[in-house]
Amino acid sequence: MPGAYQLLLNGQAADSTLYTLLTSIEVEESMDLPGALQFVVPVSVGADGDLPYVNDARFAPLANIAVVATPPAPQSSIPLPGASLLGGATPPAAQCIFDGYVLQQKLHLDRGTTASTLAVWAQDATWMMNLTEQAKEWVDVTDDAVAASIFGNYGITPADQNSTEDSPSHTEDGHSLMQRGTDIQFLRTLAQRNGKFCRVTCADTPGDRTGYFAAPDLSGDPVATLALNDPTAWTVNALDITWDATAATSVNAAQALFTNSDPDGVSANLSSSGLASLGDRDLATFTGSAMTVMLAAPVDDAGELTLRAQAVLRDSGWFVRCEGESDVERLGAVLRAGTVVSVSGAGSLHSGNYLVWSVRHKITPDVHTMRFVLVRNAVGAAAAGSSGGALGALAGAL
Repeated sequence: MPGAYQLLLNGQAADSTLYTLLTSIEVEESMDLPGALQFVVPVSVGADGDLPYVNDARFAPLANIAVVATPPAPQSSIPLPGASLLGGATPPAAQCIFDGYVLQQKLHLDRGTTASTLAVWAQDATWMMNLTEQAKEWVDVTDDAVAASIFGNYGITPADQNSTEDSPSHTEDGHSLMQRGTDIQFLRTLAQRNGKFCRVTCADTPGDRTGYFAAPDLSGDPVATLALNDPTAWTVNALDITWDATAATSVNAAQALFTNSDPDGVSANLSSSGLASLGDRDLATFTGSAMTVMLAAPVDDAGELTLRAQAVLRDSGWFVRCEGESDVERLGAVLRAGTVVSVSGAGSLHSGNYLVWSVRHKITPDVHTMRFVLVRNAVGAAAAGSSGGALGALAGAL
């Protein structure tokens, strides 16, 4: 049996009639885009002459809507791939894959009795942080403290890892921090220049939201294994993997300071993003040659310049991309953006751990499919006798 799901409307479970009418629910979760939900229900004239669901308070503007998905329990007689990661026969945990607000309806009316439909579209809880643009000066704060303050204004709990990395400090003596825009726009801008991601998610309980202003954790064990060629335990039908050797692998940064009269200012020359490697060889090692870019940014000290340079390398470091589709029943897990999964059966170059970048869930009465995008900042070991590519050979000759 496929895993179960629950649709919650303004905190209440949907009625059985609505479940029967829903042919599918689609949810998209991503590292760099707001989460989104869409579903379509048929409509017809009711006994009172009105159209059911069209004027339903549960689908009104900014009505709360959530989806909780639960994988099927592992069967003791047929161990699922990655059963040890799921704790053997321990029932898998429910996952709140969407928690947000209705923003749009699209009504299609047709003369046919079954052809009229209502499409409902919703966005995750970050929309509530997008309602008011403002101009505000932040003084004597760090970026992670700003994030914690803003998350708190919306009843969102800051994630523990938000403060595990250094964060720039903005004092009155240097550059104060100016906000011009909505809270979520502001935080996403700060996150990008810190090499972090800004997201709001829920784990298992709708309404219990966590705000992330942090780099992804790449050091943990994979939550699932995507096996391609195992004749009995395969968990994915096909994978499409690409790599791109055109991204920057090192940064030379320099900037004069308001707080220091030294005409040379400060510099930061980096070739490491500071993130854990998901393979044996990063891009520079894979190509056999570095690609260097220059960076100048308004900063108050060398530490902040280093963080800005590091952010450039983090953004360019995801040079491997893997796309595919699985389903919850076969995989035995609900994939979530920001987690780490393992790919097997893709050869020595591409097998290994990947970061889940985005997942598009499609839930029907029969199956819960997951169309995913994975990224990686490294590849596997080089083949015996490899020279590191044309660039590596040229560098050796020189």
